[in-house]
Amino acid sequence: MLRAPVMKRILVIEDQAPMRRNLALLLELEGYTVLTAPDGRAGVETARREKPDLVICDIMMPELDGHGVVRALRSERETALLPFIFLTAKGEKDDVRAGMQYGADDYLTKPVIREDLLVAVKTRLARAEVAQELVAAAAALGGFHPDFSAPEPLR
Repeated sequence: MLRAPVMKRILVIEDQAPMRRNLALLLELEGYTVLTAPDGRAGVETARREKPDLVICDIMMPELDGHGVVRALRSERETALLPFIFLTAKGEKDDVRAGMQYGADDYLTKPVIREDLLVAVKTRLARAEVAQELVAAAAALGGFHPDFSAPEPLR
């Protein structure tokens, strides 16, 4: 029996309404279900409530900036492993490094090329799916219980 594909849910956190609408439309046309939030604080609340499969987030926003968003999501068990992509106008090397150090999985700069965004989204979703499968497989085998009582098993 074939199962219908599960539509992945993507949360777009962006304070500029035209950009938010354009991103939502682009992703919807690719078959994703899109949730949106106009600022970081609303984005964190939406992520907690709706449990999206991936977050795309601007950095420079009112209420709570993107760095605050990723810190908040990474600090909570339910959202700690949620794939997170920064999409921002801040494109200097130090900006990218800072974004990754805060815990982003990817960092894209505006204006973004459609294909670059879609590849990043697909790649992050695929990686998260593989990680979930590995966790499920380990759980089915009784979990992962390494033995650190002696150095031999580590050799």
